[in-house]
Amino acid sequence: MTMTDPLGDMITRIRNAQLRGKGKVVTPASKLRGWVLDVLAEEGFIRGYTRVEYAGGKSDFEIELKYNEGAPVIQMIERVSTPGRRVYSSVKTMPTVRNGLGISILSTPKGIMSDVAAREQNVGGEVLCRVF
Repeated sequence: MTMTDPLGDMITRIRNAQLRGKGKVVTPASKLRGWVLDVLAEEGFIRGYTRVEYAGGKSDFEIELKYNEGAPVIQMIERVSTPGRRVYSSVKTMPTVRNGLGISILSTPKGIMSDVAAREQNVGGEVLCRVF
């Protein structure tokens, strides 16, 4: 079975693991997922992640989830732009998430970055997901 939305799959795995109180979650590795995980780690939503290589050339990301006093740091993570409905935003129309407490992750011509970094570099792009 082919996967039509790999980023949506990773987001769902993170959400489900946090509902169960897991410390780690495993997802198949890809460049896009790695870049999104870089932004999540940089912004402090996850502890970090490691790439696990298997025989045959397959690899996974092992994501270490972050909790604060038993509650997950990521209160909500949702996919905004899907394969069937792309959502784009310019710098001027980019909304803030929870008055700056959360972030939007964007795919810009300068790479995958948070909405704060996109405003600093004055670029817009496709809104991949929202986190707070």
